[in-house]
Amino acid sequence: MSAPMKMPRTSQVAISISNERFMVPGPRAAAILELVREYQVEENVPADEVLRDVYKKYGKTGSVIRGFRAREDMTQIELARKLDVTQGDLSKMENGKRPVGKEMARRLAKVFSTDYRVFI
Repeated sequence: MSAPMKMPRTSQVAISISNERFMVPGPRAAAILELVREYQVEENVPADEVLRDVYKKYGKTGSVIRGFRAREDMTQIELARKLDVTQGDLSKMENGKRPVGKEMARRLAKVFSTDYRVFI
């Protein structure tokens, strides 16, 4: 009795779409490429251009704080406690109504394990 065999990976192509990864047989990958070729983007678009409206609403630093907080699934209250500030003060930073100084940037960087210059 013969068992079904998997196709060897050497004849498959890895395709990633929105954080999902697929192993597709070569001929099917070519067909998928033909389907999506008309949507190909020739150049990268700078983040500042893509996020222009967000930066206008919250400021660049506020958007970064909000993004890191969302990535960590953290509320303003939770982050405020870790930074030893009030939730109101954190809200003002996120909405661009209060500047983030170097010391606060260092505290944010420590919480999010990143470089403090991201917040300046």
